[in-house]
Amino acid sequence: MAERDLGYRRVQCTGRGSYIISLPKEWVQDVGLKRGNEIDFIVQPDLSLTLIPRKIREKYKGNGQTKLREYYISVDVSEENLESTLRMIKALYVISADVIRVHFKGESVDKYKAIIKNFARDTLLGAEIIDEKTDEITLQILIKHSEFPIENAVRRMAIIALSANRDSILSLKNRSKELFQSVINAHHDARRLGLYAVRQLKFGIERNLFRELGFKTPKEFLLYRIIVNDIKSISENALNVINNLTTLQKQIDEQLLFIKEPIDEEVYTQLLTFNSHAHLLFEESIKAMFKRDYFDAEKIIMKRESFTQLENELIKLMTSKKLDPNIAAIFRLALDNSRRIMDYAQDIAELTLNRTVEEICTTLEVK
Repeated sequence: MAERDLGYRRVQCTGRGSYIISLPKEWVQDVGLKRGNEIDFIVQPDLSLTLIPRKIREKYKGNGQTKLREYYISVDVSEENLESTLRMIKALYVISADVIRVHFKGESVDKYKAIIKNFARDTLLGAEIIDEKTDEITLQILIKHSEFPIENAVRRMAIIALSANRDSILSLKNRSKELFQSVINAHHDARRLGLYAVRQLKFGIERNLFRELGFKTPKEFLLYRIIVNDIKSISENALNVINNLTTLQKQIDEQLLFIKEPIDEEVYTQLLTFNSHAHLLFEESIKAMFKRDYFDAEKIIMKRESFTQLENELIKLMTSKKLDPNIAAIFRLALDNSRRIMDYAQDIAELTLNRTVEEICTTLEVK
């Protein structure tokens, strides 16, 4: 249908402060609208509105607009690198694939299938095996974008990553298998949520759905991508501490290494304190980001600078104690992780400034 100009309509305000506008009678009759019918409002990038009657939108959806995005991978077990196949599956997940069919050629198919199924369960949030044959498995991503919004995913991811970091610090004193496994599990969960968040962002960018994701401008896609990377780094750094502690404990158990002195309580206590400050700062930065609070974000940046002296004092204390080199190295690694959390908090605060500065500058009155 050719474009038609139906003229201007005056915006009116009801007694309750709502704004209303009448619809052109000619258009209402053309699309067959009746009293009680629903209309979908879609905000375009230029802030114009597109009005689509619900029955028309659902008709288009029924014509294939919601068709599942299906991809096919052929794997020659005798030649293919398994890691390459896993990376391909992960990449398809991130670009919003709905169905991934993996077909196998060659021997040891059962082993490959088991590894891919475990990978999907541990790495891809919402992925399920919906079909399996002797030479093929089919993955489908069942979670919908609207069911688990990106803001909820990032919040949960931050909680899990900080929990992994906290347990890694506690493991310095209590090198138990339970704490080690807790960090490993948290790292897996944070990684799954991180991939899901990236999937959400790519889905939104493709369809220009920044408002549907709760963003005010498309620029916020980049902001969230950086935040996801920072949070993922927290869990990875915690896992690094655990890997070092696992190696150290194995050497001690096998009597390849002898640690004379127990853990230094003074250093450990101050490290816990420094780590607590890092967690609080990071949590505050996340809150400021979600609240879009420019002034709280600015306070976080100034507060970050105040912890530099505390970090230097802790380094001096560790040096003066003349700790066992193996213990000192892991202590220093844990300290660096806490400092990085503070740096990530400052990064997020600066991103919040960039996100909200235009709102602040346009609302302040020039005197």
